[in-house]
Amino acid sequence: MGIFSFSRANIKDFILGFQDGVVNVLGILLGVAIATNDTRIVLIAGTAGLFAESVSMAAVAYTSSSAAKSYYDSQLHSERMEIRHRPWEGVEEIRDIYRKKGFRGKELDMVVKKITSNKRVWLETMMTEELKLSREDYESPVKNTFLVGAATFAGSFVPLAPFLAMAPKEGIIVSSLLSVAALFAVGAVKAKLTIGGWLRSGTQIAVIGMVAALLGYVIGILFGA
Repeated sequence: MGIFSFSRANIKDFILGFQDGVVNVLGILLGVAIATNDTRIVLIAGTAGLFAESVSMAAVAYTSSSAAKSYYDSQLHSERMEIRHRPWEGVEEIRDIYRKKGFRGKELDMVVKKITSNKRVWLETMMTEELKLSREDYESPVKNTFLVGAATFAGSFVPLAPFLAMAPKEGIIVSSLLSVAALFAVGAVKAKLTIGGWLRSGTQIAVIGMVAALLGYVIGILFGA
């Protein structure tokens, strides 16, 4: 897979980064805007938050993805060594897996023989069926870093954009509305990828995100006063 091809897991990571960017930068912007009513300061704070949040999320994505990939690779090596040095154990594991799926007798023997006759298929079967580890969930950390960082940047820009053309008072209203719409859309898409109704999921994420962002607004009021 190339760096710009996307799996369902990648889309979920994009949604996570986008949502995080919207909520955190909106909180900063609301707090600064209500406290200072100075467009220049609002833009400086928002831009700083945009880049800081994007880099931070990208760094977290890299370290977590690297650790996950190292775990996957270690398990892959372990299963490969088992096939090479203790094949009888691997055969019995495949037999047990498909016995639990309902295969019996000659049918079970045929399935086991077919899988174990190809070491690549054998290894992949043990990884996915025995260990429940899918290769696509442990892709390149560099790809995941870029994806999460870009998603966070895009999400962070949503609440910041209105302040580029509006005074703080107007910007607060438009930024909040855009952010609610973006969070709702993210929740709806997330529901389509997982389970649940899109309306409920969109509303839930929009409400949770706005409550978190409004904390910044309250802090701004307190310090502005």
